[in-house]
Amino acid sequence: MKILFANKFFFLNGGSETVFFQERNFLKGNGESVIDFSMQDERNFPSEFSEYFVPNIDYKKEAGLFGKLQTAGEFIHSREALKRLESLVDQEGPQIAHLHNIYHQLTPSIIPLLKKKKVKVIMTLHDGKMVCPAYLMLNRDKICVLCEGKHFYKPITTRCQGSISKELLFSAEAYWHKWRRSYEQVDLFLTPSSFLADLVSRYRFSIEKIRVLRNGIDIQSCEPSDQDRGYAIYFGRLSREKGVETLLKAHAQTKEHIPLKVVGTGPLEDEWRLRYPDVEFMGYRSGKELQEIVGNASFVVVPSEWNENCSMVVLEAMALARPVIGSKIGGIPEQVEHGVTGFLFEMGNVAELCERMLALWSDRELRYSMGLAARRKVEKEYSLRKHLYELLKIYNEVLGNV
Repeated sequence: MKILFANKFFFLNGGSETVFFQERNFLKGNGESVIDFSMQDERNFPSEFSEYFVPNIDYKKEAGLFGKLQTAGEFIHSREALKRLESLVDQEGPQIAHLHNIYHQLTPSIIPLLKKKKVKVIMTLHDGKMVCPAYLMLNRDKICVLCEGKHFYKPITTRCQGSISKELLFSAEAYWHKWRRSYEQVDLFLTPSSFLADLVSRYRFSIEKIRVLRNGIDIQSCEPSDQDRGYAIYFGRLSREKGVETLLKAHAQTKEHIPLKVVGTGPLEDEWRLRYPDVEFMGYRSGKELQEIVGNASFVVVPSEWNENCSMVVLEAMALARPVIGSKIGGIPEQVEHGVTGFLFEMGNVAELCERMLALWSDRELRYSMGLAARRKVEKEYSLRKHLYELLKIYNEVLGNV
């Protein structure tokens, strides 16, 4: 097979890029021909197709009125992406295109072009973009699905972004691609959770056009530790929707008992360092160093306050045999089995989170048994090997090879 792999970032920017590179590297190692399409960036990994990547676009840069209007147009419909992709497709002739995070820099305008070129199109949905133009499904830190995959004027009337320019742009983008039927031309959508599959099928596309393909993790690279060095941990982005402040408030009430380590960076890091001096903020860590920190923890907290899809943080914790305390929202309840591999709590409920943390902290044997159960669950349901071979099967089905 010749497979075009498209994602706007060609470096590890987040969980969606982790999945993107897992799949890409497997296919290359399996002897398939993989064709990259992305955006230029100094952080990019090497690619033999980088000359076709679109120029780097910074939508936050200051510009005059004409520049802003031109940038807004490219946000919705990238002529440069179309030109470069057409050259790449004509040169390489892929049979199938697998799209990941293409919004704004590559734009969904590439989908009709691919179909015109007789390329089958699969798209992995990593967020709620099909339902919510702003993709997070949040309105003033509250869960929101008012757009319902069709009422795309709602960001303007609800002012959910706190910026009229953003709201106009997101609404215009959604209506443009609805009018052009860009997403309707996708052959198959992949969702990493049943939660997202149900949401998209309720508001946008029939369930027959959607397949659940859960994220996978390389179990062999995650060696569980038998150490429990007596601390709770959060690792991930330090931003509002991740619910970190709920955890920090809970820790303020349990700090006499439970040390807390926070690993990661983000827009609220400096503010939280000042306001919560009893927390150990460790900054950015990765690779084996991060695995060691997580693997020696008593438990991991994932306090998200937006609809997580299939959290890679949860999978990494489970693979390292750590119990997880997670918000009862989005796809997290599919990953964390309450009372077996960890605990669930009501999103934003500080008192309930305190209760769950103290329950685990006071019972070392419970932590150990939950950690083992978590490892077994991830081996059975979320192994990377299983994910990748299911992906190959899907490709063959879409191409009519089975």
